[in-house]
Amino acid sequence: MTFPRVGVIGAGQLARMMAVPANDLGIHLVALAASATDSAAQICEFVVGDYANVEDVIDFARDCDVITFEHELIPQSVIKALEISGARVYPKSDSFLFSQNKVEMRKKMDELGLPNPKWCLFDGGTSEIPFPLIAKTISGGYDGRGVFVADDPEELVNLHSSVNAPLLLEEKLSFDYEISVMVARSPHGQASTWPPTLTVQSDGICTSTITPAPELSPDLSVRAQEIALVIAQGIGLVGVMAVEIFVVGETLVINELALRPHNSGHWSIEGAVTSQFEQHLRAILDLPLGSTAMVAPFAVMGNVLGGEKSDLYRPYLHLMARNPSLKFHQYGKEVRPGRKIGHVTAIGSNLVELREEIDHAVDYIGGAIDE
Repeated sequence: MTFPRVGVIGAGQLARMMAVPANDLGIHLVALAASATDSAAQICEFVVGDYANVEDVIDFARDCDVITFEHELIPQSVIKALEISGARVYPKSDSFLFSQNKVEMRKKMDELGLPNPKWCLFDGGTSEIPFPLIAKTISGGYDGRGVFVADDPEELVNLHSSVNAPLLLEEKLSFDYEISVMVARSPHGQASTWPPTLTVQSDGICTSTITPAPELSPDLSVRAQEIALVIAQGIGLVGVMAVEIFVVGETLVINELALRPHNSGHWSIEGAVTSQFEQHLRAILDLPLGSTAMVAPFAVMGNVLGGEKSDLYRPYLHLMARNPSLKFHQYGKEVRPGRKIGHVTAIGSNLVELREEIDHAVDYIGGAIDE
């Protein structure tokens, strides 16, 4: 056997972080990039092409042993064309659908007997869900995009008109907090999960994570991981997946799925024996999966969001001197307000101190504080 060539459709920060364990394993990773300035294209082999163009994607796949994805935007028609061409594609189109189409995902969760919120498809008329409710575009939304709150029928009708497409309506839950469970599964059915992660949101964007979720009871932690494993098997997952779950008292309710490495799993680079990025490569290549055990009691990750400050290198002088154990990840992306441009991770046993250090580092890099 020779070392395989893995093609990643998309060249953002997820492909960039996948390139590191690929390099360690001797795996040839090549990204389909929109331009040479894309995050992953700065550090690994790449081909410039359009992920929505069938010819570009099939040409890209010809020199690869397996194809995978770092975002959900590639059309189903393109994935199916890839499969028909004979390319080995993971996740498969019929699995990937559940992270691309929120209505199909809800139907599948009902079929698997897993906890959904009350939901319905809306294309005009009356709503079966009481107001206020959550309205979502069926595809294409992430980081809070495509998710709306409708307080009354008039607001819903106006939203439907502005979107000019059917909407997924869901009950507006009064949840305690949100967690994410990362799960991996290989073609021959081996599967593994990491401990559930608390995700802290602001305006629909994840700003930080804590692993394991500190307020989650052991019973609910096990239940959340069981749910992730049931979904992985039920949809025929190959690769890694994030299962986003609302915690409502002692009840768990599934929010969304992402069939790819995910922001809520970034902590695993330093905090687990096997990171989500290495595990994704192992899974799609049908290699034995790695240990998901944590290497410290807690891992805290903070997302660095773009702001007015553009000098992202100079902050290292202060932050590395203040706390030599901090781990920094820069994505090489243009700084724009609210855009994820990097993250910082700390692992250890004192959760209060870890959170303070991460909050300070993120604020200092972003320019919110200067000491």
